[in-house]
Amino acid sequence: MGDHAKTILFITGAFVSNACWDEWRRYFESRGYHTLAPPWPHKQASAEELRSRHPDPVIASNRLADVVEHYANIAADLPEKPILVGHSIGGLVTQLLLQRQLGEAGIAIHSVPPQGIMTFRLSFLIAGWGPLGFFTPVNEPFMMSFRQWQYAFTNGLPMEVQKEGYYQLAIPESKRIVRDTITSAARVDFQKPHAPLLLVAGTADHTIPDSLNYDNYRKYKSDGSITDFKKFDGRTHFVLGQPGWEEVAEYCLEWLQTLD
Repeated sequence: MGDHAKTILFITGAFVSNACWDEWRRYFESRGYHTLAPPWPHKQASAEELRSRHPDPVIASNRLADVVEHYANIAADLPEKPILVGHSIGGLVTQLLLQRQLGEAGIAIHSVPPQGIMTFRLSFLIAGWGPLGFFTPVNEPFMMSFRQWQYAFTNGLPMEVQKEGYYQLAIPESKRIVRDTITSAARVDFQKPHAPLLLVAGTADHTIPDSLNYDNYRKYKSDGSITDFKKFDGRTHFVLGQPGWEEVAEYCLEWLQTLD
């Protein structure tokens, strides 16, 4: 990838502030990368402030295509193609941007899968039911309760980690965004050549079971493209802030270095 500093564009997932990348940014900057972790549209505020505005119809108006275009414009404005690193829906956005040749490489961490990849595992259905917001007004965003956060993000982690993560990062989310992930807005052409892509999964993730990430990985069929998969034991959907997150970050760093 060359000798001069590369830029990593971190792409945030749903329900959390872009501050979720703060430690990851410090980690990669200390190793010579430039980093960006811009918020989604209408979310340029702290988690506490965004929660205080709930229910904010402007946040409720966000659509997946809007978020993809938001990050596409940021990536296209950089002097060189960035490395794209996304979590959850941010992982899906990473895959969609690679389809448009807007990244030099991509890492999708516990990624929401593209259209057509599903599971009926109970934990996935429980974690996703509230955010989908069926039988509730679509013009109001969804705000996870702490109990829902515990199930969907921080299951099994120390209580202080669960509480700190919730109060520092949890924010209201558009129900439209979640629903859009099963539509053509989330379509990937798995036969199309793409920049190197790493999919990272965790065995303790209730929201995105590791089997979904593996199915996502196996769908890619372009012979000339690098597509890799790595599964970590005990990682929840809170993988970015879970104690021991450095192990995951280090693996991502080492994978990027193999592309040099």
